[in-house]
Amino acid sequence: MKYHENDPGITIPPEIRNQYHAVLGWCAKGVDSLADRLVFRDFDNDDFKVNEIFHDNNPDVFFDSAVLSALIGSCSFVYISKADDQIRLQVIEASNATGIIDPITGLLTEGYAVLKRDDFGNPISEAYFTAQLTTFITGKDVTNIPNHTNHPLLVPIIYRPDAVRPFGRSRITRSGMYYQKYAKRTLERADITAEFYSFPQKYVVGLSNDSEPMDSWKAAISSMLQFTKDDEGDSPKLGQFTTSSMTPFTEQLKTAAAGFAGEMGLTMDDLGFASDNPSSVEAIKASHENLRLSGRKAQRSFGSGLLNVAYLAACLRDDYAYERSQFMNTIPKWEPLFEADANMLSIIGDGAIKLNQAIPGFMDKETVREITGVKGSDQEPPIETGDDNG
Repeated sequence: MKYHENDPGITIPPEIRNQYHAVLGWCAKGVDSLADRLVFRDFDNDDFKVNEIFHDNNPDVFFDSAVLSALIGSCSFVYISKADDQIRLQVIEASNATGIIDPITGLLTEGYAVLKRDDFGNPISEAYFTAQLTTFITGKDVTNIPNHTNHPLLVPIIYRPDAVRPFGRSRITRSGMYYQKYAKRTLERADITAEFYSFPQKYVVGLSNDSEPMDSWKAAISSMLQFTKDDEGDSPKLGQFTTSSMTPFTEQLKTAAAGFAGEMGLTMDDLGFASDNPSSVEAIKASHENLRLSGRKAQRSFGSGLLNVAYLAACLRDDYAYERSQFMNTIPKWEPLFEADANMLSIIGDGAIKLNQAIPGFMDKETVREITGVKGSDQEPPIETGDDNG
């Protein structure tokens, strides 16, 4: 939103073009629309009690920060440290960390991170991570801390990795940036055209050569202009040029919004072009099908990275190098991408009854929570007994 590129237009003079700069936040909206729906719940089958580690590290901020940074920069990094027998987790954005990744495990073989910068952006605290050692560099001071986990204590959280890009790809695509720039240029041209739309150009023909020059500003804002006939009895004629219409800019902006919405899996409503009829939850889910698929993919990618964080945090806490295979049964759990309303709860309830009638015990309260995101009561249901009639 803060970046101003040169407008390649050929009809508007540069001195006028530089007076108008539009600001548009569509790319930020595309990131936030997915990040706000990715809500991490906890780890299931938590044999190593890693949920306690995350609960001690402000999980409401930690998970949202890691997810948002990964969506913007294709990946984020989690720096794991230990102080006073307590595990500390710190999110570092992609611009301040790097490393060499093992494509099999998703862990780093070595890594580097800038932990702190001064007001001018210069690094003042750095760290180099290896499997056996963590080196901290502060100015000319170098401190080595032994690492007994057999892995660098810098873990990447990656969005949509693949064989070509093991560090993933950003949610902000080149196509999305093009549509935002396209809309931004449209708004700037609309602002310039609005000046002529507000004060249309007027003209006068038939004035005598002996008449005094007319003040253009007075002629534009005056409510009454007086013209007298000349010696020959002729009078001037007034006219106004046709004003430029703002409709083409509106249509052009909608075209850019439609392209951006298709790229990001959003709808026109998400970008401020409200529809006439409000949508139900089912209609919103149907219109956001691409967003739902992107969210499910992001949950799988981020879940693998968060599981690696849990694995190394448990190793550092217990000061013991566990095998990564011991965490295979620990499963990351996420809240549903779309919250259920009353109508959806009723439909799911009817479906659960029918499924359990066909296959007894097929759906329990944990399964229903996975679908709806609503946690049931922890109390056991009362056991119904028949009347004792003797």
